[in-house]
Amino acid sequence: MTNMRNLAAAFDGAQTLADVGAVVRVEARRRTGAQGATFVLREDNRCFYADEDAIAPLWKGQRFPITACISGWAMLHDEIAVVPDIQLDDRIPLEAYLPTFVRSLVMVPVGSPAPAAAIGAYWSRRHRATTRQIHDLQHLAALTAHAIDRIGLADAPWAPTFTKH
Repeated sequence: MTNMRNLAAAFDGAQTLADVGAVVRVEARRRTGAQGATFVLREDNRCFYADEDAIAPLWKGQRFPITACISGWAMLHDEIAVVPDIQLDDRIPLEAYLPTFVRSLVMVPVGSPAPAAAIGAYWSRRHRATTRQIHDLQHLAALTAHAIDRIGLADAPWAPTFTKH
């Protein structure tokens, strides 16, 4: 996918949340040059790490309390979290991050004013995300929100109808 028209078409073609996650994880990483990207869904008071594309495994398939992770912070505050150094930010649960390659990140909420998801981009070194990287993630989040609105959450990982791919 080389342009925004192709990206919009990919989201339009998504039939399930798993399809949306597949687009998000690849495009978030590609558009930011990050070493990892995640697609996180809000599940009441928990965050479900639904999909990821990274140089090493992170948290795909795991759930965390919404108040104990940066994706939850982004959704609860409906704000972008820019973290140039995970060791210097109180919002980061270091016990979860230090064993991984992640040293900096951006987490963008999806859907406003009540985000249903978040998109994360992760770097293996200290990195302050550029204005362009943040803008690209915001645009990706807007397209993701439209896809989630169209598809709904009936196919969510906690729903009885959810099918794992």
